[in-house]
Amino acid sequence: MQTLFAILQVSTLVLVLVLLYRPLGEYLARVYTSSKDFAVERGFYRVIGVDARSEQTWQAYLRGVLAFSLVGVLLVYALQRAQAVLPFALGLPAVPEGLSFNTAVSFVTNTNWQSYSPEVTMGYTVQLTGLAVQNFVSAAVGIAVAIALVRGFASRRSGTIGNFWVDLTRGTLRVLLPLSVVMAVVLIAGGTIQNLNGFTDVTTITGATQTIPGGPVASQEAIKLLGTNGGGFFNANSAHPFENPTAWTSLVQNILMLAIPFSLPRTFGRMVGDHKQGYTILAVMGVIFLASFSILTALETRGLGAAPMAAGGAMEGKEQRFGVFASTLFGSTSTLTSTGAVNSMHDSYTALGGMMPMINMMLGEIAPGGVGSGLYGMLVLAVIAVFIGGLLVGRTPEYLGKKIGPREIKLASLYILVTPTLVLAGTALSFAISGVRSDVETTSIWNPGLHGLSEVLYAFTSASNNNGSAFAGLTANTPWFNTALGVAMLLGRFVPIVLVLALAGSLAAQDRVPSTAGTLPTNRPQFVGLLTGVAVIITALTYFPVLALGPLAEGLS
Repeated sequence: MQTLFAILQVSTLVLVLVLLYRPLGEYLARVYTSSKDFAVERGFYRVIGVDARSEQTWQAYLRGVLAFSLVGVLLVYALQRAQAVLPFALGLPAVPEGLSFNTAVSFVTNTNWQSYSPEVTMGYTVQLTGLAVQNFVSAAVGIAVAIALVRGFASRRSGTIGNFWVDLTRGTLRVLLPLSVVMAVVLIAGGTIQNLNGFTDVTTITGATQTIPGGPVASQEAIKLLGTNGGGFFNANSAHPFENPTAWTSLVQNILMLAIPFSLPRTFGRMVGDHKQGYTILAVMGVIFLASFSILTALETRGLGAAPMAAGGAMEGKEQRFGVFASTLFGSTSTLTSTGAVNSMHDSYTALGGMMPMINMMLGEIAPGGVGSGLYGMLVLAVIAVFIGGLLVGRTPEYLGKKIGPREIKLASLYILVTPTLVLAGTALSFAISGVRSDVETTSIWNPGLHGLSEVLYAFTSASNNNGSAFAGLTANTPWFNTALGVAMLLGRFVPIVLVLALAGSLAAQDRVPSTAGTLPTNRPQFVGLLTGVAVIITALTYFPVLALGPLAEGLS
């Protein structure tokens, strides 16, 4: 019965994504290529002084991304610090300085790492005007950067990659906002709560008093998932029945996380004028996704020990209403995208099972990745694959008619080095600095030994890749982790964006050269295999030593 249920879930998910691929991908392409502006958009452009028809160089586009994000960090930080005097604060005090910094950075970078229990830390004003707003605009920034890179491939000696303010506005108003409104209604129909009731004291059947929190959950839940954000309204995230009441709402949440990332390859194919290129990217994403989900499910259903065998799988940390299959599907989805939401506790997975969400993030979250970030991450790997393929067979290193020269390879190489550097350096420093190590081991790590290393490694992997999920056994609300993870989130988000936009500018300045007999085909199954291999091998060679010290050693011991 469980196997049949799993097959039906996965089949339904695949069917819905297939049905969405073309219409949603085509709609996204029209949004970012249209020459028409809505009246509300024109009014916004007048207010901020933007000429919607003007194109920007990659440097100007980058300045817009950085300036907008900086303002976002400052506003979210200020809201948290002023919480005690804000309406709908629910009597909660101001958020401490270190935690305010970490949270502001987290939501602006689309990470949504939460070192706190939201229902007893954030009032409704901070949740709605600070965190929920960033759920929209941080996702829109990610899509805008991906579209800018696609324009770099599609342009002919233009030297420009679009207008950031136009892309940001359209992504928010034409894509994320209307879809979120519709899906919030769907979630309410499924039992997700939506109110401003605050805390309600009730008497239980045993006569005890229990405090039940309320809140505008469905409206935040929709964009949390659609924008691959992941920050929950409650500490238990999508394992909480107020956020994710039933098995079918859990499936809906999977669809929301995957809908835009899996549709963007169609947008890419449409904008570069070759849908086969979009199918190639989609195939690589699909192969990696299915492989990761299958491995994780096998590890969790065949968990060793009498209890897992009796329960039909490793059920520790999993909700009975979801079971193993819905939990591993959700876990794979949230870590292969940049969502980080959870409907089960990854810290309670088997040792090797817990390694799989880590590997998903270490891949760079490219299958299909976050909204926008997954596509531009995959395209950077495609540039690397084209260069490697050209060296192997003696073909000209070109991709979509653009020559891949030393500048492009340097930018792509730096891109793939950023997050491993942050992950490994952050983990190493946590144990290498004597004062920090003592604090980490005595205050933060609940499970010492090999699993403790895995918890810290997971935290920096999640932060540096802007995912936001965590091994729940780590207490991260400390001066060291609030600062170190905040820096990792900032650098892990914006250094890659700098490199991607520089690559987009370099490609946009080139003319498109015609394909010849010496051009490596990039729309065939062979390139799918090459690109998949490049993605996996780069990750394996980079992270295998530290994985061997943590989850692999624990799983084999």
